[in-house]
Amino acid sequence: MTSLPATLATGSTTVGLRRATADDVPALVALLTDDPLGRDRESPDLGPYRRAFEAVDADPAQLLLAVTHGPDVVSTAQLTEIPGLSRGGTTRLQVEAVRVRADLRGQGIGAALFTWTVDEARRRGCGLVQLTTDTRRPEAHRFYERLGFTASHVGFKLPL
Repeated sequence: MTSLPATLATGSTTVGLRRATADDVPALVALLTDDPLGRDRESPDLGPYRRAFEAVDADPAQLLLAVTHGPDVVSTAQLTEIPGLSRGGTTRLQVEAVRVRADLRGQGIGAALFTWTVDEARRRGCGLVQLTTDTRRPEAHRFYERLGFTASHVGFKLPL
């Protein structure tokens, strides 16, 4: 039911949206490392990322997106459909690893990506779109609030 590939209008330009491929892994990892937090936690070794990509790509509940501008991958997000019992059996769409290339931030790419993502959640019959964002990302918090998301929960993580 996913409507890909697609184009997204950002106000100043149009970008492409498609399912990421194995060939995109280096560009996706570059996006993950293209911020202050990612620089410290991501690795230059692409092996683990390639294995992770294979697992994500093989899982029908996952959709790893590549936003393109010309030949370049300039943004990404990973969507995970999560069926659940709570909230009356509501299926959620979890959004993770959202990135827009640093030199293109503020140009509407992220907003266009989220507009498509929320529409995709509706197409899939999801009743909730949720995401987590690091507490050290106040700009991201303001962005998500502008899109209508509310900071309704506190998330916890346990590194293993």
